[in-house]
Amino acid sequence: MEPYVVGLAVVGVAVLGVTLLPRIVSDRPVSLPIFYVAFGAAVFALPLGLPAPDPLEHGKLAERLTELGVIFALTSAGLKLDRVPGLRSWISTWRLLGITMPLSIVGAALLGWGVAGFVLPTAALLGAVIAPTDPVLASEVQVEEPGEGEEEEEIEIEGKEGKADEVRFALTSEAGLNDSLAFPFTYLAILTATLGVAPGNWLGEWVTVYVLFKIGVGLAAGVVLGWALARIVFRFSAETKLARSVQGLEAVGGTLLVYGLTEIAGGYGFLAVFVAALVIRNYERQHEYNATLHEVAEKSEHVLMTLIMVAFGGALATGLFDPLTSTDAVAAAAIVLVVRPVAGLVGLLGFARAWTERAVISFFGIRGIGSFYYLAYGVNEAAFADAERAWALVGAVVLVSIVLHGVTATPAVAAIRDQEPDA
Repeated sequence: MEPYVVGLAVVGVAVLGVTLLPRIVSDRPVSLPIFYVAFGAAVFALPLGLPAPDPLEHGKLAERLTELGVIFALTSAGLKLDRVPGLRSWISTWRLLGITMPLSIVGAALLGWGVAGFVLPTAALLGAVIAPTDPVLASEVQVEEPGEGEEEEEIEIEGKEGKADEVRFALTSEAGLNDSLAFPFTYLAILTATLGVAPGNWLGEWVTVYVLFKIGVGLAAGVVLGWALARIVFRFSAETKLARSVQGLEAVGGTLLVYGLTEIAGGYGFLAVFVAALVIRNYERQHEYNATLHEVAEKSEHVLMTLIMVAFGGALATGLFDPLTSTDAVAAAAIVLVVRPVAGLVGLLGFARAWTERAVISFFGIRGIGSFYYLAYGVNEAAFADAERAWALVGAVVLVSIVLHGVTATPAVAAIRDQEPDA
C-alpha cells in the first residue's frame, strides 16, 4: 500500500471524527482528543507503511503543523470572548499571567534540572514550553459561542451559571495570552543554549529585543490590523450567492495575514493574532457575523487539533516514550498535579471568587499543542542536550493532561454550576 494513500484515508477518518464524535460523546465526561490520540496510536501500530511521526526527525513539519494549530486556536479564543478587555474585568487573567505563569515556568524548570537532571538550558526550555495552556483539549472549560457570555466590563456574577462562566473565561483568556507570552521564555532558553548561561552574554538582548520590542510590535500589529480587518469585514454584507458561500473565511485569511505581517515586522505573531481577534470581536459587538467568523475559525482549529493529536498518538506508538526515565515520569506528573495547581492557587490568592472556582481554574492548566510548538521551535533553533528525553517528558505531560483534564472537565464545571450562589 502506498503510504500517501493510506495517509489520506487516515486523515479522512480523523476529520470525519471531528463531525461525528461530538454527537456521540456529548455531555459525557470524556474529551475528544483522547479518542484522536488513541486512534493515532492504533493506526501507526499497524503495518500500514506509514512513516513514524517522530518530532525530532520531522522537526520542521512538527513546528509548522503545531504553529498553524496555535494561531487558529488563538483566533477562535479571541473571537468568542464576550468580556471587554480591562484591568478590572480581566483581573483573573492578569493574575494567571503575572503570577501563575512565571511560577509554573520556574517550577517546571526546577523539576527538569533537579529531578530529571537536565542541564540548565534544557531545563529552561522545559519551563518555557509548559507555559502555554490549551483549553481546546477539554472544551468544557472554554467559554461559549460569541454573545453567550458576559457582556459588561464591570461584572458581578451571582448564581449558578456565573460561576461556570468565570472559570471558562479565566482559562480561555489565559490561554489566549500565554500561548504568545511563552515566546520570550523560549528565547531565553535558546540564548542560554547558544551563548552560555552567564546573564552577561544575553540579558540585554533578551530584554530589549525578545521582551520589549517583539511584544510591543505584536500588540501594535494586533490592534492596527485587527481594526483594519474589522472595518473591511463589517462594512460589506454578502448580497450574492457567491459571497454567501464563502462567509466566515475572513477568519482564515485574516489569521494568516495578521500572523505573517507581524512576523515579517519582527513581532510575536501569536500575540498579534489573539489581539486582532479581540479587536474584531469588540468592533461590532452585537453583529451576528461574529458567530459566523468564530464558526469558521473554530472548525479550522478543530481540524488542526485533530491531525496533531492523531500524529501525537502515532508518535506514542512508534517510540516517543522510549527515552523516558522513571524520574522523568515523576517530573511530568508533578508538573500537572503539583506545579500548575499550586501556582494557580498562589496567583488567585485574594481573588474575590469562591475557593471552589479558584481551585478549578488552578487545576485546569491544560498542556497541549502550544507546548509541542515551542519545544519543536526551540529544538530546531538551537542544540539542546537530551532533546529526545525532553520530547518524551513533554509528551508525558501532555498525555497526562489530556486524559486527566479530559475526564474531569465536565464533572468539574457541572459541580461549579450546581453550587448555591452563596457557596
